[in-house]
Amino acid sequence: MAGASDSRADRDRARRPRLSDVAALAGVSSSTASRALTDNGYAAPDVRKRVAAAADKLGYVPDANARGLKAQATRTVGLLVSDLRNSFYAEVAAGAASVLREQDYTIVLVDDAASDREEMAAARTFLATRVAGVLLTPLSATVTEFVSRHGLPVVEIDRQFSRGRCDAVLINNVKAANELTSHLLSLGHRRIALVIDETDWTTGKGRLRGYVRALEQAGLKLDESLVLRCGLDLNEVSDQTRTLLTARRRPTAVFTANNLLAELVWRQAHELGLSIPGDLSFVAFDDSPWMSMVSPGITTIRQPAFELGSRAAELLLSRIAEPAKARTVSLGSELVERGSVARPGRRRTAAKTV
Repeated sequence: MAGASDSRADRDRARRPRLSDVAALAGVSSSTASRALTDNGYAAPDVRKRVAAAADKLGYVPDANARGLKAQATRTVGLLVSDLRNSFYAEVAAGAASVLREQDYTIVLVDDAASDREEMAAARTFLATRVAGVLLTPLSATVTEFVSRHGLPVVEIDRQFSRGRCDAVLINNVKAANELTSHLLSLGHRRIALVIDETDWTTGKGRLRGYVRALEQAGLKLDESLVLRCGLDLNEVSDQTRTLLTARRRPTAVFTANNLLAELVWRQAHELGLSIPGDLSFVAFDDSPWMSMVSPGITTIRQPAFELGSRAAELLLSRIAEPAKARTVSLGSELVERGSVARPGRRRTAAKTV
């Protein structure tokens, strides 16, 4: 009996909230709830507020395909990424699209601009259009759990917030950051700065851990003054990194945790008159196209962004076909050595004051 009860409870949790559920919670009829939510007919202002509050509480999303039909999930997949201007996310999207197109799935692609509000709005759109599943580079666990509560399969890409509750395709950030930091240590660098925007997500947390582990393996203590947790505000990042590069005892090497930070620090080093790698060795995460075009080229960790997207799409399609226990797939990365790294020596250049 306990097993049957648990199964029934699971089905109840997975069932999409219905208009009748909203009406019951708001204490009105289904027809009144429909008018309040669609503006199709009269509903008193206080009733509209009460119905809207009930819909939000239940996570109710109107079905755009319902027009009196019992619509099933379409051959459409929702794809939500953080910033299509960033080549990493563009490659992830391209990888997912390559697999989905082959299987005759239509893609609803949304760029949430790293906004929690836009991310949730996109999730509601996906549900309203009855997508068959969702791929996303999440900003938190909120949207993943919201979509999952409606019974849809979800695959998190690059970052993981819902381990064990949905599938994910990631890289081993700890191993990759450890390899990049160890490369600098092997050349004799001891004052290695880490410039990182966040350390709460699995990406930033893993990269910080890999950096610290490499120092420990070399018998070095972590110098917190060399870890620049600079947040997401680019103006603040610029101020903090400029302070780092103009310090009397500036680092001999800088490790930037993503391609956006890498571009900012690289530009600042040149504006300050610092030679790379003569005055400053420089490495980064994400092998963006520009990193092989500048001179010297930038030593990086190359993430398999296209494969992250394609593997996530394959995993999602398998879940659509047959639900199964959640999996986390870990992909490898590659250390790409270029000319931005050298052994530390006597500094030839003092940073200019700007």
